[in-house]
Amino acid sequence: MPRGLPGAVAVTALLALYVWQIAGRGIAMIRTGEPVLIAIGLAVLVIPLLVIGLIAREYRLASAVQRMADELAAEGDLPVDDLPRSPGGRIDRAAADAAFEPRRAAVEQRPDDWRAWYHLAFAYDASGDRRRARAALRQASALHRTS
Repeated sequence: MPRGLPGAVAVTALLALYVWQIAGRGIAMIRTGEPVLIAIGLAVLVIPLLVIGLIAREYRLASAVQRMADELAAEGDLPVDDLPRSPGGRIDRAAADAAFEPRRAAVEQRPDDWRAWYHLAFAYDASGDRRRARAALRQASALHRTS
């Protein structure tokens, strides 16, 4: 079982409870028959739809990342986290920046290669840029689907 799966399932269960409660409140407002409460209830029902959509999107990405990781592992090309760390566990910023540049250059040379994007995502993550890391993983996933 993947390490992060129990945590993801727990968070998803909590979000499901949240969605259930919010949806119940929205339906209760709609059932009052009051025009203003009906409008608010309909607006409130949008929230659970957004949450469900975002959860589904993240699970799809996680599944795609796992498939890509399995493929890279079989090829012996899975990124290795071997950057030096401080005693507190933080990655050395200079080492992360030095490791980042070849990954960026690889994407510039091969922009349609999902492997290059996958490696770039982990270089972004090591550099502490989680937003760009996720964007690079999404790009790698999109390219992997079409390959």
